[in-house]
Amino acid sequence: MPYAKPMSFDLRILPGPLAAEIDAQRAAADAAIRALWARDASQWSADPAVQWAIAQRLGWLTSPAMMVDNLGRLRAFADQVRADGIEQVVLLGMGGSSLAPEVMHRILGVRPGFPAFRMLDSTDPAAVRAAETDPERTLYVVASKSGTTIEPNVLAAYFERRAASRLSNWANRFVAITDPGTPLARRAEAEQFRAVFLNPADIGGRYSAMSYFGLVPAALMGIDLDAVVASARARLAASDPDGEGPGTAAALAALIGAAARHGRDKLTLLLPSRLEPFGLWIEQLIAESTGKHSTGIVPIAGEAPAPPPSYGPDRLFVRLSVAGEPPDDRVEAAARSLAASGAPMVEITWPDPTALGGEFVRWEIATAALGAILQINPFDEPNVQQAKDATRALLDRYAAEGRLPAVCADHALAGGIGLAASRAVREALGDASPEAILSLLAPGDYFALLAYVPPDDASALARRMHALRSIVRDRTRAATMFGYGPRYLHSTGQLHKGGPNTGVFVLVTAAPVEDVPIPGEAFSFGTLELAQALGDFLSLDAAGRRVLHVHLPRPDPALFDRAADALLAHVGPAQSPSSSDSGAGARS
Repeated sequence: MPYAKPMSFDLRILPGPLAAEIDAQRAAADAAIRALWARDASQWSADPAVQWAIAQRLGWLTSPAMMVDNLGRLRAFADQVRADGIEQVVLLGMGGSSLAPEVMHRILGVRPGFPAFRMLDSTDPAAVRAAETDPERTLYVVASKSGTTIEPNVLAAYFERRAASRLSNWANRFVAITDPGTPLARRAEAEQFRAVFLNPADIGGRYSAMSYFGLVPAALMGIDLDAVVASARARLAASDPDGEGPGTAAALAALIGAAARHGRDKLTLLLPSRLEPFGLWIEQLIAESTGKHSTGIVPIAGEAPAPPPSYGPDRLFVRLSVAGEPPDDRVEAAARSLAASGAPMVEITWPDPTALGGEFVRWEIATAALGAILQINPFDEPNVQQAKDATRALLDRYAAEGRLPAVCADHALAGGIGLAASRAVREALGDASPEAILSLLAPGDYFALLAYVPPDDASALARRMHALRSIVRDRTRAATMFGYGPRYLHSTGQLHKGGPNTGVFVLVTAAPVEDVPIPGEAFSFGTLELAQALGDFLSLDAAGRRVLHVHLPRPDPALFDRAADALLAHVGPAQSPSSSDSGAGARS
């Protein structure tokens, strides 16, 4: 399949004070990309065992070419699904491998005449119920690299039970995407799923956008696979050291590495509304790849744009746009004022939306090169397992005792809101109450709001949570993150525990209005969700992180406001005219 040369002017760097350091880091970035193409892992580690492990994770470099040979199969599969009257596709997954299809869904959309698409990567009971559709007209895509990840497995069990209660051939409504030889692959074959797509084992989840994990769902949406894959191949060709390379991916890596060395480790994404979903994908790629061994880049996605006084000196900005599309006035105004202030920034312009395929690849290459600059392995995730193990221990306790540990019994606010602080918070605050946690934010720190609630960004509760982010940013100039649990455990959770100890975390849980049982398990979705939250709190605590657990008796925006007011009472007034306090939902 032919592919087009990328636009030569699609990336522009405004270096600000970083020009000399960028030049210094460019040689390291170029060397890393040459090593990638040579499959030489010595740029990332001198340990032979680590080098071997890295060599087993580089299949993403050839996956676009591999997918070219399989596009006909994907299109035929999607056509047959449509012919069989399927009207809904529900993707059951978790982590980076599921984020890529959701990004394509929200940016490129579903082609008319193709099934509606929904990604379910939550264990919240309300989210599970919201994904219930008629099994006869629904296709469930179970995506799991290892085939053992608890979230897609319990979601699959739930929807299998619903489908089996309605259909004699329920397995015809299920598709598996996994690595060869996994428990999911064996189960799908034994139960005769409609299809099984075996992905190459040498492709990690967060580098899998241009593999079956990304392109099977994309085919079911009717997305132009030829254009997306051609864009990815073109970006690879433009980075080939033996061809035109190492290209813009090396420049991007050198910029981010240079910024980090100057204390600008908060990679802040300024994206128009149309492209905001791509920010979530960059966030998980950067956080999970670089956040380890007490180092890492802190990606900031979904933070409302603001004038320069709202930001600290620890920021590097990334502005994304699509050529010919109407500008986003909020982003444009912020970008202009930041550029005028001398803030370092990279501006990236896509020729059209299908250039998303190439952008996936550009950031994958840049992130790999960035790992060499930071001297870390960008292909492992050593701290992700901690929260998984803690969750499993809590679920085992629940199976034995019929209950989880008491939730947030340390301190209470009016309305039945419970608080529990980590050891690091208690030591830092001394005699002060735990709701003073935001007073611990210091220059260079970041604030992360971690929410185990229904993942609906259109809800009143979500608007209140995002308002809290803006108020904290405006009052303290700290960078702010937001993540729904358990999704973030498989992405930014690595950075939270393995990266620099500069995070101040507020973890929010809420008792579900109505719980949902899990077939074959002693625990429900509500119990699992709470165990995952408690497991992460324990993991953050063990890592010496500053974290406060806030438990609401129900997912009520008014109760969240009450908790937010208690937290904000301990930080000063807004420091810039962009203050979000007025009408934010969290009262100042």
